[in-house]
Amino acid sequence: MSGFVSFVGSGPGDPELLTLKAVDRLRRADAVLFDDLSSGPILGHARAGADLIGVGKRAGRASPRQHHVSRLLVDYAQTNQRVVRLKSGDGGLFGRLEEELIALRDAAIRYEIIPGVPSAIAAAAAAGIPLTRRLSARRVQFVTGHDNTGGLPQDMNLPALADPLASTVVFMGKRTFPDLYEVLRRHGLPGDTPALLAENVSCPDQRLTRMTVAEMADHLRGEIGDAPALILYGPLAEG
Repeated sequence: MSGFVSFVGSGPGDPELLTLKAVDRLRRADAVLFDDLSSGPILGHARAGADLIGVGKRAGRASPRQHHVSRLLVDYAQTNQRVVRLKSGDGGLFGRLEEELIALRDAAIRYEIIPGVPSAIAAAAAAGIPLTRRLSARRVQFVTGHDNTGGLPQDMNLPALADPLASTVVFMGKRTFPDLYEVLRRHGLPGDTPALLAENVSCPDQRLTRMTVAEMADHLRGEIGDAPALILYGPLAEG
């Protein structure tokens, strides 16, 4: 017999934003494979004696390769254990979920997916702004700020990202946003478009910084630090 894997979205970091189902699965798990951003107080819900294995990936840091993480999931499940794969935010948003699902399907291991509060939703809530506005922001778009080489993706829909009537959230984009802004400026995005830099969302050291997209690009050309961050711009960032 094989075990069972629960892919659990841990939300942006505040343990109070965990769902009831997420807490239940953590309390019953024999092993928890967790991302860096899902550690700390969230792991306090794991039962005593459970194996806790850090498998997080962070830019600029040594990280386990994806095939190793997938192999660990399969190995634990094949010993008939209840496994939680704890992913920050919602695992379906830039969380490498699909690679791990494929590994489990290939090994005929059963699983479930438990959604978490996406960090983009939590960032907007923390800033007191909506992601949509009835007349000026009828569309929301989420985009990753880097490809698998760490550089700016070359296949982005630039006219869509430069649309002043869309609310845009850039994940993992601190290093590449200056380059992204230069491209978007040439596609018509006004430099005075409101923007928000949301760092360590929902955590005690959360920091929200409002500026324009032009100011954001200048700001991020300097020292960016290693705090996880989202960049929001468009009508939603007006406050």
